[in-house]
Amino acid sequence: MPVADTSQLISGVAERYAASLFDLALESGGVDAVSADLDRFQALLDESADLRRLVASPVFSSEDQLKAVTAINEKAEIGGLVGNFLKVVARNRRLFALPGMIQAFRAIAARHRGEISAEVTSAHALTAAQEKELKVALKGVTGKDVTVSVTVDPSILGGLIVKVGSRQIDTSLRTKLSTLKLALKEVG
Repeated sequence: MPVADTSQLISGVAERYAASLFDLALESGGVDAVSADLDRFQALLDESADLRRLVASPVFSSEDQLKAVTAINEKAEIGGLVGNFLKVVARNRRLFALPGMIQAFRAIAARHRGEISAEVTSAHALTAAQEKELKVALKGVTGKDVTVSVTVDPSILGGLIVKVGSRQIDTSLRTKLSTLKLALKEVG
């Protein structure tokens, strides 16, 4: 029996948890509130290397992860469905898949609203005007409203990497420089 790719395992776990959370949110009429709480927790993850380490590391016990998540929930005032969800995820030792769960939830919620979601990687945070312009451009290409999830990655130097479904548009300066470097190697 072949060993499954780790990213596929995480993706499967993330999608199952996200689908369950979405079903509960839909049933309770709180999809927007759950989305907002997940966005707040994602912002905390983006800001804190220690929290990312806690989420990703298998070294921490489920009890330690549960205590930490409970304290973070209280401090960030994340309760209700998302607070309980995060505790279940910690208790089940699935925090490593939490970023994927949040991403999958966003995609499920967007599909439910008749939107498609785009993952955007930028060298710096986008202004509200830039994000709006990007949404308009993506709507022109896809013909649907687009929900944009922006991740900041200074290592791309400039430009954007946009993923919509199975399509990816990479206008990052890092990729352009890599392509130029490869072309120069072939010439010389």
